[in-house]
Amino acid sequence: MGDRSAPSEGVFSGAEGTNSTHRGLQIINHGTVTVNNVEYAENANLGNIYGTLNQVSDRSDAAAGNQQHVEPIDPTNLIQLLRPILDASHTRNREISPPNSACFPGTRTDVIRMIVNWVDSTLLRNTHVLWLYGFVGCGKSAIALAIALKFERRKRLVGSFFFFRNTGDRSRMTRFATTLACQLAAAIPEAAPFIKKAVKEEPGLLQSNLVAQLRCLVYEPFKAVAKRVRLLKTFLLKGPFLIVIDGLDECEDRKDMVTFIDDMLEFFKEHPLVPLRFFITSRVEQHIQSHLKNGQVRLENLINHCSRDDIDTFMQTCFEAEKEQNPIINSYIQKHGDWPTKKDKDLLVDHIGGSFIFASALFKYIVDPTDNQSTPMDRLPHTLNMNPGLDTLYARTLSRSQDIPHFSNIISTLALLFEPLPIVGFAELLGIESFEVVRVLVNLQAIIHIPGTDDLPVTMCHTSLRDFLTTESRSGRFFAPPKFHAYLANRCRDTEKEQRSGTAVALYIVDHFEKHLNAAYPHILANSQDFPYFSDIISTITLLPEPLSIAGIADLLCVKASDVSPVVASLRELIDSRGIDKDEPVIIRHTSLCDFLTSKTRSGTFFVSPSYHLKLSYHCFSLELKHWLNDIPSSPATGYTKWGCRYHLVESLRTNSEQSILAELKQLPP
Repeated sequence: MGDRSAPSEGVFSGAEGTNSTHRGLQIINHGTVTVNNVEYAENANLGNIYGTLNQVSDRSDAAAGNQQHVEPIDPTNLIQLLRPILDASHTRNREISPPNSACFPGTRTDVIRMIVNWVDSTLLRNTHVLWLYGFVGCGKSAIALAIALKFERRKRLVGSFFFFRNTGDRSRMTRFATTLACQLAAAIPEAAPFIKKAVKEEPGLLQSNLVAQLRCLVYEPFKAVAKRVRLLKTFLLKGPFLIVIDGLDECEDRKDMVTFIDDMLEFFKEHPLVPLRFFITSRVEQHIQSHLKNGQVRLENLINHCSRDDIDTFMQTCFEAEKEQNPIINSYIQKHGDWPTKKDKDLLVDHIGGSFIFASALFKYIVDPTDNQSTPMDRLPHTLNMNPGLDTLYARTLSRSQDIPHFSNIISTLALLFEPLPIVGFAELLGIESFEVVRVLVNLQAIIHIPGTDDLPVTMCHTSLRDFLTTESRSGRFFAPPKFHAYLANRCRDTEKEQRSGTAVALYIVDHFEKHLNAAYPHILANSQDFPYFSDIISTITLLPEPLSIAGIADLLCVKASDVSPVVASLRELIDSRGIDKDEPVIIRHTSLCDFLTSKTRSGTFFVSPSYHLKLSYHCFSLELKHWLNDIPSSPATGYTKWGCRYHLVESLRTNSEQSILAELKQLPP
């Protein structure tokens, strides 16, 4: 099926001849809601690789055909030491750890055969890296899974890593090397002593940079054991070993990702005879293409391997399975003959092109059991007018729930979360009931996977839905605005005050609260920056050691309160204020806003320079002098100016160079 798909896409790799069990049509009950989900395989047990590692007993090179003694390794300690990501490999439970995509029976045979032949080749001039690239939904992850399973059965898979956006460590490079190292030790137990030795000899290795970790924990241990009799015999008789990396474009650490590519290619340049291959899949993105597109890498465009027959096989099988259990379709067929007709099915297959994710989404839309307003026979003709780029399908599906309460907040939350939450997590974070979340999402099962229980994460069938929702020109009324991050941050803060521990949201807040704030700040500030005196007002609010009211800020800056009020109102997601008529202080909700604004590298054009302290000192002194000379009654800022003048002057001298102070003085009135 299409790559990057979430749990509702699961079908087994028939092209691989796996031992997966055909399950037909699975029915998942969610309260009173019945969800149809076409599934064709039992997913592999979570952590099979690590289970293998736990079974590794004392090993020696004698067992591998070499008489040199090797110190026994405690595999449990190695797992605890390396802290691998347990749901990053091909053995993960795909129902809760997307992508949940696998090749449909009888499809993708040609491209899989091509990749297998490349890995099996022992020619010295063969490339060590194959990059399979293609557009959204063309099946890259399904093929990566098929290849990983095939070489695992052949006992030549070193490891696999399936990146997926917004899934914590699986979308970063932080534990990439240690996860592969743990898989290496499980697949080739002779490598474990070398891995443990590297960690012992370099105590700071696990906190070191990515290159050092990959070299010491993966490349060098593999190179060392590749010379042993057992592995040498395997290589000569069967072929090289393989590491599978899927969805490299889903990695959010672009700098480290590029570092990984460059160092991997450098390692193979230094050691061209190492019997190791890397199979990498991703979308075509410039930062990947510019580093992988060279003579050391074999490039394969998946669109050149997309077969109309594969899509036809998939659609035919899906429709046959649906006809067996759908009474509405059966009743229609009894009166009108077979459905869909060959003509309609051929038109549908031609319209789909080579996108498995589009094929899957269209099929689920056609047979959607929650749509009581129309039948599958009514919906099939509509699919022929849908854009193969999925936007039309996304918009049409979302429109089914758009009038239900909390729709906008739920969809925006789904789009902007940094890590998936379960239904109960959505409800707790948004301050609503679980049934209200289900009520919105139940109509969207063609594009969103709702798990069978409320405590499993809600995921998108494909990450392209997030791209759609966060691009206003594409999603229109369904757009999830970046400033919604501020709403989520405020909800995190309010939820945290309730002091609930151990819940999914409590754990989410610990990891991602600050991220929502930092994502929101630039967009909210940008919407306010055109107001008169914006820069002076935001600088004053940021640098005041004691908050003032709107009237006090206006008094201090010698402007009208009506000039300050709209700026404060436009920042209401970030600032608390009772309004222009209330003599209550304007308070920044999160101290991280001050940190953001006073960091030039983070805030850019919104940077609040410490040199502004001198201007505030001048304003305080000027206001005090005016009151003293003219015997003017106290104003909203009077109490502050008495000591604020000295405070800001001291801060200015403490935080600024003489040159910047002189420059600021030139900007002040006489």
